[in-house]
Amino acid sequence: MPGVSVDFISGIELSRRLHDDAVRPLLSRHLPDLTYSAALLGAGSEVLGFDTRRSTDHDWGPRLFLFLTADDLARHGGRVDDLLSERLPATIAGYPTSLVPTEHGTRHLRHTTGRVRHGVVIAELGEWLTGHLGFDPLTDVTTRDWLATPTQVLAEITAGAVHHDGLGVLRAARRALAWYPDDLWRYVLACQWQRISQEEHLVGRCGEVGDELGSAVVAARVVRDLMRLRLLIGRTYPPYGKWLGTALARLPGTDHLAATLTAALAADNWRDRENHLVTAYETVAARHNDLGLTAPVDPRVRSFHDRPFRVLHAERFARALVLSIADPALRALPLTGAIDQFVDNTDALGDRARCRAIADALYPR
Repeated sequence: MPGVSVDFISGIELSRRLHDDAVRPLLSRHLPDLTYSAALLGAGSEVLGFDTRRSTDHDWGPRLFLFLTADDLARHGGRVDDLLSERLPATIAGYPTSLVPTEHGTRHLRHTTGRVRHGVVIAELGEWLTGHLGFDPLTDVTTRDWLATPTQVLAEITAGAVHHDGLGVLRAARRALAWYPDDLWRYVLACQWQRISQEEHLVGRCGEVGDELGSAVVAARVVRDLMRLRLLIGRTYPPYGKWLGTALARLPGTDHLAATLTAALAADNWRDRENHLVTAYETVAARHNDLGLTAPVDPRVRSFHDRPFRVLHAERFARALVLSIADPALRALPLTGAIDQFVDNTDALGDRARCRAIADALYPR
């Protein structure tokens, strides 16, 4: 970060100071009647609270979203932008307020003179939410809306921080998306258990024919699915791959599970790999029973039919959850789940229109 050598503070705290120490005083002085909401939402490791000093090398700095009504945006948006560019202090907590674009499209902090190239995005709330999510959570959120939205995106709206909600609706939008409705939660959990059931026996089958590499790859896939499942059980939206382990580590009561999954990945033969996965299966199965969403399901592993591989038969948990869903239309859906339970491509998941089109194709109206 050129020219910056200060103690690291989190991006959420830096955003709060930008608002409290600079943006709010300027607006109060020059536009005292302006109604607005201010928050740090959307993309960025700092929104999820996962940023470190490494994060400061690009697309990080004093930034926030300033949401106005449509009328105020049209009347005052340009003036607010000019006001911030001309009057913001050069630094906040020692960090430059100028975020300078590079030839690669990322932005870096840089000390500049004159107008500040600030990190305040000025927008109308409903339009911004619709653009980021693919739907407006200020209206009714449909089953299709939920299923077409990656959990990473839901986390980007419900994490972060609201510094001021003068519009009176931003916190309501976040509450609407705080967690899946009960039946949808059961459905998404069922689909996650179903994923595990489809591959849990392959760890041993690959190893039996001498394919330790294949066994390890399958084990890694199952480990990722178990991590996502445990987060869903803990009512936490699983983030994308970079932060999946960090999110699991921050979920209370997961230390033993994390150690077991790590041992499964480190194993150099399929039998040890299976031993660790067996422990993990039974650990997560016990957590399922603790939820009380279904009648208790036997959490012990057993043989895969007449083959010598130990599995949970995770489809048992999927079936129990489906039977517990009250909505018959949701109960009748195929066990494919939300978009990021069956699509694993960053470009696809990053395109809201494409996600909704895929959901429309899988779940016709």
